[in-house]
Amino acid sequence: MSVLRDADLATAFDHAARSYDTLTAANPGYHAHLRRSVRRLGLPDGGTGLRVLDLGCGTGASTAALAAVLPGAHLTAVDASSGMLRRAAQRPWHRPVRFVHAPVEELAEAGIDGPFDAVFAAYLLRNTADPDTVLARAHALLAPGGRLAVHEYALSGHRAHRAVWNAVCGGLVLPVATLLGDGALYRHLRHSVVTFDTAGRLARRVGEAGFEQVRVVPLPGWQTGITHTVVAARPRRTGEAGR
Repeated sequence: MSVLRDADLATAFDHAARSYDTLTAANPGYHAHLRRSVRRLGLPDGGTGLRVLDLGCGTGASTAALAAVLPGAHLTAVDASSGMLRRAAQRPWHRPVRFVHAPVEELAEAGIDGPFDAVFAAYLLRNTADPDTVLARAHALLAPGGRLAVHEYALSGHRAHRAVWNAVCGGLVLPVATLLGDGALYRHLRHSVVTFDTAGRLARRVGEAGFEQVRVVPLPGWQTGITHTVVAARPRRTGEAGR
């Protein structure tokens, strides 16, 4: 199958924005898992006064998780899909959130500048043409010692976990998405998971981008071995990564 990238992928997400939350709501633990990954950032005091960047915020589920766990943080949420971002901005936010429409590769042009105390990226890297560039930009936007959490479908490498993923997508997600007119997007999403990094390879990729203290932590439930949090930090001094 053809893989959607860049403008084509953003357009597909624009079209799917109207029903995206309905499909994710059918995923047991979806929102709880996002909150769990936010807590794994290890930020103190509910994030009071800290600047946190949500890269690839989609319809705002990840931003809502950040707001719930870090009620004192200043949140900036970015997405390349105008349709998804519009849905995110329409949520009933109880405090200001800055929403920015921009591809990750054009953050500087969109006025996104650091330093941030933390970067959260949920379901983003496997949907980018160059995940290494995305990680390099996240690294550059973080303050020394700043935290990164990548919440991603990254398979364990065991065939059983891949089989579960394919069964759920083929038996439930794709039939519903096709009825809604978004089959092409969800076929892409299914394919993007099975061809993307394993959890171990994703952790190595994060380390190769200059981060330290890299850890891979699984998520519970049916997504065990399918979805992981990779947490890491930008070194406090140049040249410390990997020590």
